[in-house]
Amino acid sequence: MNAPQPPQHLNAPHTNAAWHERRLAATPRGVGVMGNFFIDRAKNAEFWDIEGRRFIDFAGGIAVLNTGHVHPKVQAAIAAQLQRFTHSCYQVVPYAEYVSLAERLNALVPIDGPAKTAFFSTGAEAIENAIKIARSATGRSGVIAFGGAFHGRSLFAVSLTGKVQPYKAGFGPFPPEIYHVPFPCHCSSLDDTKKAMEHLFKCDIEPSRVAAIVFEPVQGEGGFNPIQPAAVRWLRELCDQHGILLIADEVQTGFARTGHLFAMEHYGVRPDLITMAKSLAGGTTLSAVSGRQAVMDAPAPGGLGGTYAGHPLAIAAAHAVLDVIEEERLCERARRLGDQLMARLIAQRARYSALGDVRGLGAMIACEFIDPKTGAPDADLTKRVQAAALARGLLLLTCGVYGNVIRFLFPLTIEDAVFEEGLATLDAALAEVLG
Repeated sequence: MNAPQPPQHLNAPHTNAAWHERRLAATPRGVGVMGNFFIDRAKNAEFWDIEGRRFIDFAGGIAVLNTGHVHPKVQAAIAAQLQRFTHSCYQVVPYAEYVSLAERLNALVPIDGPAKTAFFSTGAEAIENAIKIARSATGRSGVIAFGGAFHGRSLFAVSLTGKVQPYKAGFGPFPPEIYHVPFPCHCSSLDDTKKAMEHLFKCDIEPSRVAAIVFEPVQGEGGFNPIQPAAVRWLRELCDQHGILLIADEVQTGFARTGHLFAMEHYGVRPDLITMAKSLAGGTTLSAVSGRQAVMDAPAPGGLGGTYAGHPLAIAAAHAVLDVIEEERLCERARRLGDQLMARLIAQRARYSALGDVRGLGAMIACEFIDPKTGAPDADLTKRVQAAALARGLLLLTCGVYGNVIRFLFPLTIEDAVFEEGLATLDAALAEVLG
């Protein structure tokens, strides 16, 4: 049997270099691309580029692939839905699968009382709609976020983001009534946050005009910074005191990554609204906002939605993802893999003085690189470690306000042998750069 021929638009010298040149000519520089190679196919935690080179994926499409590349159950669910219909626009002709997925999430999210869920397409959309819901429910306009946060690239979402380069530079002015305070984590005290919040309430906006406080249980782009448990309790008390809604942004932390289905389960505190996306739908575009029933019902009909919001193929994928997380016990597996990685990194830190803090929850782990003499963040060293790993076929991502953090987002379904191979490759990269 003859092999299938590539589409006509792929006819070209089939090399990474050729496609790189075509990319530079056809797409804007504002869409930053890390790799100079192009993916051809993938399976679980591995992928191959168009020249046949194999890579171990410790990036997971930036936390999108907790259930791995092309999981058979996710693939089958999408294929089955593809035979039925691909689009109707839920707001025009609804479909039962949207409703049943909302019911499943309503039963799973750590929200007090009856919950409701609405679906969108991207994490930024989820954040923007959560703010719309909060403003509608409270009749207030102010929103408080945190330094180092990342909430998306659309204009309002990027305004909430607490990192200038590369997300905010050159895109202002931004929407008004958005405020930032220090994030209470390993590098900033809760007292600092409390003082900043008190100053904010005295000098910029009174609490009675604040609709919501939004935070990531573990900051993603900001450096994989877990929030202090006492800070979550304090935020809940502060919101209750002033009638402010608490929004947990679980776009990156959700769906078993931290060892629980949602990271908020680590803290024993229930937010009013939760945003989610990324690994919700196994690589297809789906996001959601879940929240208390009375809050979610505040916007009038037509105030929420979108042409592609809750797309049928993504809804089908999300049902399969929830099945896989339960059947393959991925929360438990995240904790086990995270413990293994944490132990490996701590052992390496004892060997290399340039390897700084190691932190995380479950399998959401990161490590910092520093100047051994001064303790200052060393972004250049971080990039060198990333490049050395990539040259050996291990894909890693950097993050952090100072660009000196490597984060680990391997699929939770990764085979044990492939995981160990990835860790050995990381060891070799560290030895090359730091040894």
